[in-house]
Parts: sequence; C-alpha cells; structure tokens
Amino acid sequence: MDIAFTGQVVEWRGPSPFFFVPVPEEQCADIRDVASAATYGWGVVPVEARIGGSTFTTSLFPRDGGYLLPVKDAVRRPQGLATGDTVTVEMSVRL
Repeated sequence: MDIAFTGQVVEWRGPSPFFFVPVPEEQCADIRDVASAATYGWGVVPVEARIGGSTFTTSLFPRDGGYLLPVKDAVRRPQGLATGDTVTVEMSVRL
C-alpha cells in the first residue's frame, strides 16, 4: 500500500525528544484496513518512507486513534527539519 501526504513535524518531549509527522485521518483509515496484516505487535505498522531525498524504514506508532511517523535524526538533521516544518511524505506499508 502506497500513501502520500503532507504534514508538520511535531516534537514529543519524553526522557529524550522524538520527532514525528502525524498521518492525516484519511490515510489512517486506509492504514487501519491493512494494519492487522502488517503489524508485528503493539499496533506498530512497518513502513518505508521518503522525505525529501531521504528514504528510511521505520514503524508507525499508533496514537489517539491515528498514527505518527517517526522522523529519525539521520533524516531530519541533514535536511534541516525542525518542529513546525511542513514536509511531504511518500510511504509504503510493508506487508
């Protein structure tokens, strides 16, 4: 399943900061349709994502009925991405 969307980088401050792009509700509904076949536990969904010129593998985190795409520092820093920046994401759910 291939998905594309635009969203803002958000920061979650826990013991260490993490950066995410929330997946819009419309795409979350599509992901929920295949999540049971893709998840490997805890509701996380493995994906391959691309932001700008960076392609990376990660897993979507379920959150408040939707999903968050973690943005690794190895992707965020070279592109100068910070909280509030708008990014275009291309993503494939790995079944």
